[in-house]
Amino acid sequence: MSSRRPGKSVSRIKTGSFERRLSLTKAGLFAGTRMASHMATNWFSNKDTREQRHRAMLSSQARFLVDELGRLKGSVVKIGQVMALYGEHFLPEEVTEALHTLEDQTTSLEWPAIERVLKAEIGAEKLAELDVDPEPIGAASLGQVHRAVRRSDGLELVLKVQYPGVADAVDSDLNAVAQLLKVARLVSFGPEFNDWLEEVRQMMHREVDYRLEARTTEKFRNMLGSDPRFVVPRVLQEYSTDHIIASTYEHGHSVGSPAVRDLPLERRSALGEAALELFFRELFDWGEIQTDPNFGNYRIRIAGEEGGDEDYDRIVLLDFGAVQSYSPAFLDPVIQMIRASYEQDLEQVIEGGVTLRFMSRDWPEEVLEKFGSVCMSVLEPLARDRSQWPDYAVNARGQYRWKQSDLPSRVAKHAARSAISRYFRVPPKEFVFLNRKLIGVYTFIAVMHAEFNGEDLLRKYLYGGGADEANPVASSTTQITKA
Repeated sequence: MSSRRPGKSVSRIKTGSFERRLSLTKAGLFAGTRMASHMATNWFSNKDTREQRHRAMLSSQARFLVDELGRLKGSVVKIGQVMALYGEHFLPEEVTEALHTLEDQTTSLEWPAIERVLKAEIGAEKLAELDVDPEPIGAASLGQVHRAVRRSDGLELVLKVQYPGVADAVDSDLNAVAQLLKVARLVSFGPEFNDWLEEVRQMMHREVDYRLEARTTEKFRNMLGSDPRFVVPRVLQEYSTDHIIASTYEHGHSVGSPAVRDLPLERRSALGEAALELFFRELFDWGEIQTDPNFGNYRIRIAGEEGGDEDYDRIVLLDFGAVQSYSPAFLDPVIQMIRASYEQDLEQVIEGGVTLRFMSRDWPEEVLEKFGSVCMSVLEPLARDRSQWPDYAVNARGQYRWKQSDLPSRVAKHAARSAISRYFRVPPKEFVFLNRKLIGVYTFIAVMHAEFNGEDLLRKYLYGGGADEANPVASSTTQITKA
């Protein structure tokens, strides 16, 4: 496990709202002029040629947009990343493909700039208590992470440092990006897009609120404190501020590391099952869900290694900036759909979709059934009726093979075909992020090459009250967590 993060760095970020807005405005005008010129010259081409040239132009515009967003860093990059997730519902495919590349942005801010932030936030005296590694171990759109050691006792910690000016630039950045999309003729403004913009605005304000993230981290630490399968860092309030989160450094391997891959099947399956149960606890018991399931937010601590339990392999949970609280008004129909899917009650699945307003009773019955079937297919590894499982997804012991099943890909294909339908409605934003989390959990389990049936676990949460009413490691679903 290396603490070094290779990548480019910059000495400063354009932090002034005027400076950033000017950069995006210039980019928008340039892109708009290019698109207008293209449309004028492309008018005289035949239909097929026009379509081909237009798609090529969209790709070019999108790449230009991504380059401009990447240069500015900060919230504009995060906005672009969220657009890549949700943009498939209102942006051309060429644009969403280009925006997905923002997820690979690894440019960090050079140490002198970060050091200035640390001194300004916690003071030179407090900073002197720490030996901070100037090389970041991670860089994202809103900030970067540095390892440190407290000189007095050798405590290992990490400092998550927000880039200067990011919090103050959220609103102006979002407005500027929206205008850039409009001027570049990459999106048409309308109620759906405007609602989405407002959701992104609220999300961004939550993510730059490091005090909120620190409280959420401690909340999850307390909720999972009695479960030996999970590790949540401890927040160090004495070094934390509005723009810095200091927490204990937690050792672990990356999810896809050889050390994890070489664990026996039973232990990998136990880790996968633990991840699934954590999602169920978030959904059924807490109503608070970490909606950013990228693998950079997880580590695996192998039993017996440094800082590890002798008996349990553990999942280290990092980064609680994207935790969302869901109201019963949203969760109740979602849980209704899950229960109905498990019970093979297509009518109730449809009723849940209607309540969530991405299905309508005005649709033909055939269309409703098709959309409902897509929703039900998501629960394949948790199904009571296993006769529908593909042969290649079942091992000799009758257990579900999550990797070999290729379920996320199959569901995505079904969903894409449904989205082509003229009846398709953009799902609620909450549903989109919840679905992202579920697919992320499924992918985590697949990367573990886990093999287990999820039915008993789902039944416990659908009908039995979940794990908070009993010892979470005493159930039949968690016995094999022991190394």
